[in-house]
Amino acid sequence: MTDQQKQQPKYFAQDVDKVLAAVDSKRTGLTGEQVNANLAKYGPNALAEGKRKTKLQRFLDQFKDFMIIVLLVAALISGLVAREWADALIILAVVLINAFMGVIQESKAEEAIDALKEMATPEARVRRNNAILSISSDQLVPGDIVLLEAGDVVPADLRLLDAASLKIEEAALTGESVPTEKDVATIAKDDVPLGDRNNMAFMNSNVTYGRGVGVVVGTGMHTQVGQIAGMLNSAKETTTPLQDNLNSLGKTLTVLILIIAAIMFVIGFMRGDASWIDMLLVSISLAVAAIPEGLPAIVTIILALGTQKMAKRNALVRKLPAVETLGSTDIIASDKTGTLTMNQMTVEKVYTNGQMQDAAADIAPADTTLRVMTMSNDTQVQEDGNLLGDPTETALVQYGFDHNFNVTDEVEKEPRVAELPFDSDRKLMSTVHQLKDGRLFVAVKGAPDQLLKRVTQVAAKGQVQAMTPAAEQAILDVNTSLAQNALRVLAMAYKYIDKLPDQLDTETLEQDLIFSGLVGMIDPERPEAKAAVEKAKAAGIRPIMITGDHQVTAEAIAGRLGIIEPGDDDAVITGAQLDAMDDKTFDEKVDQYSVYARVSPEHKVRIVKAWQDKDKVVAMTGDGVNDAPALKSADIGVGMGITGTEVSKGASDMVLADDNFATIVVAVEEGRKVFANIQKSIQYLLSANLGEVLTLFMMTLMGWDILKPVQLLWINLVTDTFPAIALGVEPTEPGIMDRKPRGRSSNFFSGGVASSVLYQGILEGALTLGVYLWGINFPVHSTYDAIHADALTMAYATLGLIQLFHAFNVKSIHQSLFTIHPFANKSFNWAILGSFVLLGATIAVPGFNGLFHVTYLDLSQWSAVLVAGIAILVIVEIVKFVQRRMGKQ
Repeated sequence: MTDQQKQQPKYFAQDVDKVLAAVDSKRTGLTGEQVNANLAKYGPNALAEGKRKTKLQRFLDQFKDFMIIVLLVAALISGLVAREWADALIILAVVLINAFMGVIQESKAEEAIDALKEMATPEARVRRNNAILSISSDQLVPGDIVLLEAGDVVPADLRLLDAASLKIEEAALTGESVPTEKDVATIAKDDVPLGDRNNMAFMNSNVTYGRGVGVVVGTGMHTQVGQIAGMLNSAKETTTPLQDNLNSLGKTLTVLILIIAAIMFVIGFMRGDASWIDMLLVSISLAVAAIPEGLPAIVTIILALGTQKMAKRNALVRKLPAVETLGSTDIIASDKTGTLTMNQMTVEKVYTNGQMQDAAADIAPADTTLRVMTMSNDTQVQEDGNLLGDPTETALVQYGFDHNFNVTDEVEKEPRVAELPFDSDRKLMSTVHQLKDGRLFVAVKGAPDQLLKRVTQVAAKGQVQAMTPAAEQAILDVNTSLAQNALRVLAMAYKYIDKLPDQLDTETLEQDLIFSGLVGMIDPERPEAKAAVEKAKAAGIRPIMITGDHQVTAEAIAGRLGIIEPGDDDAVITGAQLDAMDDKTFDEKVDQYSVYARVSPEHKVRIVKAWQDKDKVVAMTGDGVNDAPALKSADIGVGMGITGTEVSKGASDMVLADDNFATIVVAVEEGRKVFANIQKSIQYLLSANLGEVLTLFMMTLMGWDILKPVQLLWINLVTDTFPAIALGVEPTEPGIMDRKPRGRSSNFFSGGVASSVLYQGILEGALTLGVYLWGINFPVHSTYDAIHADALTMAYATLGLIQLFHAFNVKSIHQSLFTIHPFANKSFNWAILGSFVLLGATIAVPGFNGLFHVTYLDLSQWSAVLVAGIAILVIVEIVKFVQRRMGKQ
């Protein structure tokens, strides 16, 4: 938010005349000269666009990883110094492929600001020079007089000058599910929340009822939506736990590689057996062996496969790391309206004929409460059956249709002949209907407190009786009970008259009424949301509700969903209370709160960051414009695909295609599976690479021939990569949703992975060196060069084959291979077979010998290689058995 935005006057606290003077305008509108001057001063009514990276910048970003830099240096030295151009080209090709994959999978250019711009209404009706004009909304300037009516999108921030039954739906901006009734009265306080500024109309909100006139007080980036756009532009991109773990892993490996390579270089050079160039090539070989250059690509592929599975279950991932991030989520901070609730007002309770009943209960077509709620109503029933109008009124008509009361037919039988429209002063609406017997039926609905002032009788238990203080108190008690359950309550009354009064007003028409009943409505929770909350809690994830709605409503919905215990007031806090709390106090108390009511976009970001400061991984769900900054600030932003604005989708990492909160739980499970499978791939890759490093290190210490860079790279690309990718699609492990979230502090080496990598890597190196020694001591040739060439080829084949057998070991850290259905993953089976063929081809197929520096092996030599491969299965099974017996499972 800019300083200019922060210093914007609080027009809602100023009377109309002062506002007009402040923007140098009047009710007849601006002159042409004023428009031009303001347009030059403030610019067009459009939103600023944030800086974006070019494709070249995104491509170059892929080379900032230090592991990649080491590989590039290795390629240059191999080509320029050692003239091993084949090795250099293969290494370079791997690096470039990884870079291109990173650019392709990276999110497209930021869409949030574009979406905000597209939301702006293309036309606006303004009064200029006392004439009504229709202009493009981007030409609006402060001081313009704008005319509003039902169906319009508010084109800028306005201070209302006139309001006739004006209602504006602001859910996308404030989170308030019910349209706000607007008026022009000056608000005495200067610190009221956005949702309570009833004399203001905000850009991109929707007029649902009535009409109004307002003066433009803010355009473009100086509107409430513009402030959100500014927050989006300035918000810093957060790194995901996956990215943190990969970065940490890369740094650790790089340091170890450089240390070991330096030691090898010094030892080899001091021995005097090789020149410094030869030892430099040895160090390069070590770097190639130690760096899991396929890891970035493998992780990307595993994540991409995860996104495909999630898409089939209505979770659409926009940014690949989001797949894994959900799996480590500690907190799900969810918007209420449209996410946990239906964003659709629905009748829940009906008090009629002196009795309370649920909305699902039967009701007689002749029931006067039913007739009043559906006839004193301006909802339009379209030909396709859809209802158009105020959400509260459409809910009443829908209730009628749900109970076989055809509103359209009934109104045709008893047509409306007169009406008193709703206004915010008396808070009532009345319609008059012609009956077949010649009488007129007056249907009145409105606020209970206002309607009871005009009631003299009450209909209860099939009779109409005089209203008594006791009867009125009973009605008020029912009203209080409904309101305490966060229901919006409307009262219904009626009377019969013989003719219309000459003067049609509230004094002549809305007096001496018969009280019929009360209707309680709410934006109900989604049917599947409660079960989803329970599953989240079972998985150790804490659901948090963040909403712009009122405290009573938020608390009731949270209680019904199980987010808090009903009546747990200490778990609920409002935006005003949050404003009064400094950051230190809030950080200390954030664990206490599970429901945040009447909050602004700035509050949502503050809440998300407070949890992040506690080292928690935070997922934020939402569908409105007001959710976008928090969606971008959270570790993972989850937008809604159906009800969500394009702004919220553009700021999200993942979008729910079905707007189903339960889909988040599915995504969490998939995320946990993805992490577990990435962990298996890393265990496989690092134990293999450790085996390679130990093999090279010992060969150097002993003065033996060492494996060539191209051999190591082929093993890393073929016998490592394909099985590692296949491990990424292993089935979900049982009980994965019964574990607590890993959180931000976990890493790829937790859960016994580190110790497994260590002993399995040592085992691979020892077996490979053993086969090399066997080849030296039991040769099939007689010359020194041929013996050592065979031994080196056997070591190469053993190292590759051991890794293929070892891939079966890492399907589970502690469980036996024979209890986990080792051949259940068909992709894995084909990967092992394909890798075996590609490894064997480098030795058995003519033409590859020179490229890979290998020789043909006979049956006895292949037998030795095979025995070593099988040995790693047997030894690891024994270790796992011992671990299980020692209780380390």
